[in-house]
Amino acid sequence: MSSEVTARHDAKKLVRSPSGLRMVPEHRAFGSPFGLEEPQWVPDKECPRCMQCDTKFDFLTRKHHCRRCGKCFCDKCCSQKVALRRMCFVDPVRQCAECALVSHREAEFYDKQLKLLLSGATFLVTFGNSEKSDTMVCRLSSNQRYLLLDGDSRHEVEVTRIAAVQMLTEGFPPGEKDTHTYTSLPGSQPVSEGGNARATGMTLQYTAPGVEGVTQLKLTAGEDANGSRRQATAWLVAMHKAAKLLYESRDQ
Repeated sequence: MSSEVTARHDAKKLVRSPSGLRMVPEHRAFGSPFGLEEPQWVPDKECPRCMQCDTKFDFLTRKHHCRRCGKCFCDKCCSQKVALRRMCFVDPVRQCAECALVSHREAEFYDKQLKLLLSGATFLVTFGNSEKSDTMVCRLSSNQRYLLLDGDSRHEVEVTRIAAVQMLTEGFPPGEKDTHTYTSLPGSQPVSEGGNARATGMTLQYTAPGVEGVTQLKLTAGEDANGSRRQATAWLVAMHKAAKLLYESRDQ
């Protein structure tokens, strides 16, 4: 893809909604796969009382809508203004206590894990059932839509086409499993992260354009050299968190 086309796809525009100013992609199809759409607000006529504490609204007790869930609350139950990066708000916006907690947790992903994913890490990469592994740098594209793998060859995996993620770990007590699976397939459930276990690799299953069935690739952290093993481990953990956000985006 040429730099001119990439720039056009990554173009953004400032829009005003009832919830506030948002910096959104000029072309909706090229938005971040981790993004969320603004919710429909519960109509004022349908919420005579706070949906949290049941306080009746009147001239003195005004109603406020949470910008994340769209529900209606009194000022006490919806007083926090928190950054909501997944909806592209320019400034912190009003949210109920429950949504504010979720947004605070997601802020760590955007402030820490996303930066790791964008900077990339070095892995031994195996495609399909091949016995050959290639040393490649894996990183997330600047628009967050692709995993880019660069080595002797170059590959792209569209993030929205990832169907399942399996984290490979070591350090479990004897007899316990050494893998953690996170999948976005219908009916599946995410699993917790691995306590004292250390991430050593990851397998991704995805659908490729023009290819029938599911394709798999495996990322394995190499031996520690100039801190590359530590960086690779941190990248794997960040990717696991990204998979959770991706699943949540699809589920809403």
